Amino acid sequence: MAAVGAEVLRTSRSTEVNTHRAAFIVMLAFFLLGPLVMYPVFLMKVMCFALFTAAFNLLIGYVGLLSFGHAMFLGTAGYVCAHAAKEWGFPPELAVLAGTLAAAVLGLATGLLAIRRQGIYFAMITLALAQMIFFFCLQAPFTHGEDGIQAVPRGKLLGFIDLTNVWAMYGFVLVIFLAGFLLIYRTIHSPFGQVLKAIRENEARATSLGYATDRYKLMAFVLSATLSGLAGATNALVFQLAALNSVHWTMSGEVVLMTLVGGLGTIFGPVVGALVVLAMENYLAHLGFWVTIVQGAIFVVCVLTFRRGIVGELARLIKRPL
Repeated sequence: MAAVGAEVLRTSRSTEVNTHRAAFIVMLAFFLLGPLVMYPVFLMKVMCFALFTAAFNLLIGYVGLLSFGHAMFLGTAGYVCAHAAKEWGFPPELAVLAGTLAAAVLGLATGLLAIRRQGIYFAMITLALAQMIFFFCLQAPFTHGEDGIQAVPRGKLLGFIDLTNVWAMYGFVLVIFLAGFLLIYRTIHSPFGQVLKAIRENEARATSLGYATDRYKLMAFVLSATLSGLAGATNALVFQLAALNSVHWTMSGEVVLMTLVGGLGTIFGPVVGALVVLAMENYLAHLGFWVTIVQGAIFVVCVLTFRRGIVGELARLIKRPL
């Protein structure tokens, strides 16, 4: 009987892996062939925000921690990257690394404060800290206030790849996105990821089994902040701009929307959610402020009709986790 159960488990696991591989190939093909029919800069923005959303989903979908302040990591990394590239003359790889490290340090500092609370209290602490960062960015001299840091040089990657070429920049963003996405995938399917899921399901039981849950939550929080920073630094290079909208609370709300539309707690949901929301903003821009109303209506429809999100509902239909 045990042998039969083990065989069923192996078969299920093999099927899940094959499903994920097929979905990954579809995603990769989309981003490789997408520039042939879509604006490359738009797709680069999608990849940056897909990584940002995936990092946020790692925290809420697999640990159960709802952060209302994740924009502070995206925006802080963007400012540091832009300042390092423009004022300090850093090459693009070091500028992105500087922004990512800044987000990691900020994530550690805020995480040590925030993970002491749970539920709505955790969410409110992250929101309050994010508002502090917003006003700091508004007043700090190096951020240039409401003007932001403009005309950020993309520079030459590794000293010889000119990122002013849109295709070189596209390849750079694609590599960063895939590296971040695969790191998240590996984290979720590692023993560390299994502990995170256990904390999400029943933290008291995980504690009783001997796991230092606060330490695990802090590590997940810092990892999520770091990858959010990587997305923000890359986005600053793509648009050659670091602006206040990237640290505003509405950005934190937007990543929540992307996660829920794509599918909370799914691997590929954040990518689909980012694509759908950004496509609405891009292709419905002529509607002006009505875009926000349309987004709200779609969000309500998603919550009422398919609460698992787009990818979550697809996974339910094919009976395979995505």
